[in-house]
Amino acid sequence: MNDTAEYALSKVPEVTLLFWIIKIAATTLGETGGDAVTMSMHLGYLIGTGIFAAVFLVAVAAQIKARGFRPFLYWLTIIATTTVGTTLADFADRSLGIGYAGGTSLLFVLLMASLAAWYLSLGTVAVDTVSSPKAEMFYWVTIMFSQTLGTALGDWTADTAGLGYDGGALVFVALLALVAAAYYWTRISRTLLFWAAFILTRPLGATLGDFLDKPIKAGGMALSRYSASVALLLFIAMTILFSRQRAAERAH
Repeated sequence: MNDTAEYALSKVPEVTLLFWIIKIAATTLGETGGDAVTMSMHLGYLIGTGIFAAVFLVAVAAQIKARGFRPFLYWLTIIATTTVGTTLADFADRSLGIGYAGGTSLLFVLLMASLAAWYLSLGTVAVDTVSSPKAEMFYWVTIMFSQTLGTALGDWTADTAGLGYDGGALVFVALLALVAAAYYWTRISRTLLFWAAFILTRPLGATLGDFLDKPIKAGGMALSRYSASVALLLFIAMTILFSRQRAAERAH
């Protein structure tokens, strides 16, 4: 195996069931954590976006600089993308008055533009070819746009479409099931299916997060955003440790 392939494998986690479990938990945490800062702390969407954008930039810089795959650093960066995605989407949708439909459309265009620029520059958008700082930059920018799009899409489905948080979650679970079926029973591009699943897990997390912390009269469970965020963070940490243990056992 050449150095480039070794670098790629070491910087990108294996896409397994545990990967998707952690991803959904991280996107749910992004919703509860983002709302905790902007709403519970009353800092507002603009300040919240600034805080999480700073965390995102620091995390991405550390991730690109790191030699080898660092699970906790990688997932910290994912969480940073989903929290900044939450506050940025809310800022665009609510503070700027673009609305959920407008925000979703704008972010979809930005996501497609990011994927197109990545493909035109490097010839592929497959995650297992992330083997250089340039590819990693495209990777994290694309992820950030996908997380922001997912927030707007989740809010649009739950609120504007009138499905509620539980109904919205069921819609995205069904769509993810279709993507999984396509993975196992069709020859559709695995790269296309990966990005479809990656995008869809974000609105699922957004609706789950809102379901946990929104008032009962609004269709939520009215749980504390702080306690929900801490519980999700602990779950993510334990799942990462479990996945590392399993990887070590397989290595032996």
